[in-house]
Amino acid sequence: MEEVLGSLRMITNPAVFAYIMKGVAFTVLISVVAVLLGIFFGSILAMVRNYCTSPKTRAFQWLSIAYIEIFRNTPLLLWIFICLVFCPCPSILNRKLWGLSSAEVKLLFKTAVALILFTSSVIAEIVRGGLNSVAHGQFEAGHAQGFSTVQIMLYIILPQAFQNIVPTLLSQVITTIKDSSYLANVATIELMSRVKKLLSSAHRYNGLNTVNVSDVFVLFGFACLIYFVINFSLSCLVRWLRKRKKKANLVKVTG
Repeated sequence: MEEVLGSLRMITNPAVFAYIMKGVAFTVLISVVAVLLGIFFGSILAMVRNYCTSPKTRAFQWLSIAYIEIFRNTPLLLWIFICLVFCPCPSILNRKLWGLSSAEVKLLFKTAVALILFTSSVIAEIVRGGLNSVAHGQFEAGHAQGFSTVQIMLYIILPQAFQNIVPTLLSQVITTIKDSSYLANVATIELMSRVKKLLSSAHRYNGLNTVNVSDVFVLFGFACLIYFVINFSLSCLVRWLRKRKKKANLVKVTG
């Protein structure tokens, strides 16, 4: 019982709690950046794969297919280690930032690149599904109104496509938040890596001068609770959006 109470006291320690919450902030930051850049690059990949079908542009289509299939069908952890070894880091990041050392900033950049590359390949297929859900007649209608192909994509096709895939994109956000825990394998500073570091030095905070089994359950259980709260909130939002979409479609059909 004393061991359990010591482990619980560790979580209520203001310094430990602040350390964990900073990890949560970095987890959310990395995930948001990965999703936003993933949407940007994934949208480009999806459009290239869908519409570069002429003999002059088919090579770009093949490249996009190769990128999507290679990254989607290989483990994220593999790309984390590849980027860790081969990805160059801009010199502007060779400094202390956000309370991190220059080495931690470099490590964070390289692992974030791996997560962005992987996420963009998944989002590319999500966006492609949204593009395929838009009727081809929208192109003809746009051309009839005098719009260029770029204008049709920006003002007609993409808005409709993204409207159709919002719930799926939010589901990918949940997946990306969970996937960010893989970064702990290379000692970055997101939530799971901070929990692992705390576990190795738990004897300093639990008042027992030893690392106990209860420390494992308390620290990882607390991390599990944090992941659950964040992702369950997003899951509820996804379910609400899907119900809203079904009601809107029902109104269209019956109206």
